Amino acid sequence: MESTRGDGEHGDQEGTGPRMLADVRPPFVPEGASAMTVLVEWPPGHPGTPPHRHSGPCFGYVAEGAVRWELEGEPERVIKAGETFWEPGGEVIHYQNGNALSDTPAKYVVFMLCAPGRPMLTLVDEEELEKRAHLRAPRPSAD
Repeated sequence: MESTRGDGEHGDQEGTGPRMLADVRPPFVPEGASAMTVLVEWPPGHPGTPPHRHSGPCFGYVAEGAVRWELEGEPERVIKAGETFWEPGGEVIHYQNGNALSDTPAKYVVFMLCAPGRPMLTLVDEEELEKRAHLRAPRPSAD
């Protein structure tokens, strides 16, 4: 996974116009991929989609609220409004994408590259979760 930062931002000095939010080189792009943009809205405290994976990389922006985010091999984190995220897709399990706040809705936009003939999202069953449990980052302690 490699992130790059472009030097040629085209916004003006007052902060209007285009502004680079994320510049990422995904590890792969499925040949013949289709692209889709999805708006996700979760009410306060909603747990989000059960563990799943995507057939290609995904890139997103949290527009409102905060999202609890966890990808296989990475610690759980909270992404707040105005922040970006991405995931590589493929075999990586996406464990959490729910609303991190109990009193405020969350809204984010995701741009996904999907492998031809494969669904954009596939739920992961309990058997596979158990087999891959060793790849999940340690869970936060509830001190």
